[in-house]
Amino acid sequence: MLMPLAIISVVLLFAFSLFRVLREYERGVIFFLGRFEKVKGPGLIIVIPIIQQMVRVDLRTVVMDVPSQDVISRDNVSVRVNAVIYFRVVDPQKAIINVENFLQATSQLAQTTLRSVLGQHELDEMLANRDMLNTDIQAILDARTDGWGIKVSNVEIKHVDLNETMIRAIARQAEAERTRRAKVIHASGEMEASHKLVEAANTLAVEPNAILLRYLQTLTEIAGEKNSTILFPMPMELMEGVFSKRTHHDPKNTPESKKPDG
Repeated sequence: MLMPLAIISVVLLFAFSLFRVLREYERGVIFFLGRFEKVKGPGLIIVIPIIQQMVRVDLRTVVMDVPSQDVISRDNVSVRVNAVIYFRVVDPQKAIINVENFLQATSQLAQTTLRSVLGQHELDEMLANRDMLNTDIQAILDARTDGWGIKVSNVEIKHVDLNETMIRAIARQAEAERTRRAKVIHASGEMEASHKLVEAANTLAVEPNAILLRYLQTLTEIAGEKNSTILFPMPMELMEGVFSKRTHHDPKNTPESKKPDG
């Protein structure tokens, strides 16, 4: 009685071991006596024990954090940069056969590519043109991992860490740049104001009495401030006309008045 039961148990175990279930995002790379046969899945598949072996491959996008790398930029600035890459397996056969461990291989390749690409750019480009650097790194990784059956969809540089000395230097540079812009704007304002003053002077020169009206208007504005004492300069050119008219009409200044008596 024990022998038939043992045989039936072995047969049932063998039958159950033939069936494998692969999820929608999984594929099975089948080897027949050590040689590649086909890629199966998803769903229910049959794998003959001992004769066939199956390696599961996940086709979902992998988010891998690239450890911080010490990078020396083209302008000899030492920084620490870390990034994250997004990739997935598009050819399970290449991912299993062409490389021993595609996850580790992709991680190491991402680290070396990150250092080599960023080392060709200056610090200002790392801080201002991250999109361009992300695109360059993604294109290089995608080309080099194509033989492994991997598609690199995106690369993002997360942090560019600087030491305190470099941060202070950048702050001084930004302050100097702001000061330069302020001086340029002030000089431009002075130049524009001088042009307007020249135009105003030319307009006032057409009519001599216009400058007198302008002086009176300025005097009115000053008087509105309720100052106790007002010192207002009066150009001599305006007074010459008044004095000349007074001299002309004063009878004491006539030649007859200057004749000696007798």
